[in-house]
Amino acid sequence: MDNHHRIIIIGSGPAGLTAALYAGRANLHPLVFEGIQPGGQLTITTDVENYPGFPEGILGPEMMDAFRKQAQHFSAKTLFQDVTKVDFSVRPFRVRSNGEEYRADAVIIATGASAKWLGLPSEKEYTGYGVSACATCDAFFFRGLEVVVVGGGDTAIEEASFLTKFASRVTLVHRRDKLRASKIMQDRAMKNPKISFVWESTVEEVIGVQENGRRKVTGIKIRNLITKEVKPFRTDGLFIGIGHEPNTKLFAGQLNMTPTGYLVVKHPSTATSVPGVFAAGDVADPTYRQAVTAAGTGCIAALDAERFLESQHS
Repeated sequence: MDNHHRIIIIGSGPAGLTAALYAGRANLHPLVFEGIQPGGQLTITTDVENYPGFPEGILGPEMMDAFRKQAQHFSAKTLFQDVTKVDFSVRPFRVRSNGEEYRADAVIIATGASAKWLGLPSEKEYTGYGVSACATCDAFFFRGLEVVVVGGGDTAIEEASFLTKFASRVTLVHRRDKLRASKIMQDRAMKNPKISFVWESTVEEVIGVQENGRRKVTGIKIRNLITKEVKPFRTDGLFIGIGHEPNTKLFAGQLNMTPTGYLVVKHPSTATSVPGVFAAGDVADPTYRQAVTAAGTGCIAALDAERFLESQHS
């Protein structure tokens, strides 16, 4: 088996599969390592209503399956394997998976970022059915309803403020007695009549029902950290606003990163600190984190990689 490839793509969300589509159309025959969560975060998203071209919406896994098939149609080869080690210190680059070493003239990293969760079994059970970690993605589903946001930093306040455009009431649950968010974000939240606060408390459990064959959040249990008392709290949705973590541990010490672990790229390109290695999607984007922006940078990364390979005359 020839394990040398013109281009290897690590990750299979909108960024990775769009990069694969463009690289395939450029006749680069990309190899895509899809990882343990093929399709990225959209595979745990139920309805996607904000991606252009789907006026009726589409299920997240269904959309990613279409992305994959389109990339495969243009010669992309996909492997449902994790990459366990990379070496960007030599060219061709080395990528290790399932005990085998693969070599590449260029690499596109699209490993994404993972939302930080509370770690509750009930939270996992209702993810996509009233529990979310992305207000921009899912706020539209909570028009006129009451929701809870967990957290006290900028992420939580941004989520809560955005949700007030749709929800009738937003309750922010925070484990401390004051917010950690920047002063301007705190002031904005405190002045918003739709936002209320539950201090020194944590969410202990998500409560829900089955309705018309579909799970639905009806409330949560909140523990007061001072009194230790646990009380039910009615809500239609729970948003986890405790931040995201980029999936970049694999590249530590090899590529430049921000203090929070996001890959640094040379805007407006997707070039990283190593020539021939590019980054696309949420792995280099702590700000927008949308499927459509990830797909856009996946396109850019493939074009950047194609131009890089042409410049090498390889």
